[in-house]
Amino acid sequence: MTGSATQGIKTVLHPVSDLATAKAVFTALLGVPPQTDEPYYVGFEAAGQHIGLLPHGGPQGLTSSLAYWHVPDIEAKLAEVTAAGATVKEPVHDVGGGRLVATLVDPDGNLLGLLQDR
Repeated sequence: MTGSATQGIKTVLHPVSDLATAKAVFTALLGVPPQTDEPYYVGFEAAGQHIGLLPHGGPQGLTSSLAYWHVPDIEAKLAEVTAAGATVKEPVHDVGGGRLVATLVDPDGNLLGLLQDR
């Protein structure tokens, strides 16, 4: 182990088929309006977590929710998790604002997200 512990799950993305309806449901659930409200992405900040809604799975083509583990060193954690048996689905890339993300698949086919804020 490299000592690159996670900082917990703080970001969860949900694919949605009807963005307006999903936005209403999550606004009611979380009790706050969206912080980001665009036709391609709606994002909420609630209780120290970020909840994102992706119309039709977004560019990642998600078919189920994806939790992102926040880590201090995404490259080290990616290497550690792939060495343990996961495979890279989406390599590390910048999604804006200095935020790096990557997606892995565990041996059972579950998606795992990694996220590092620089």
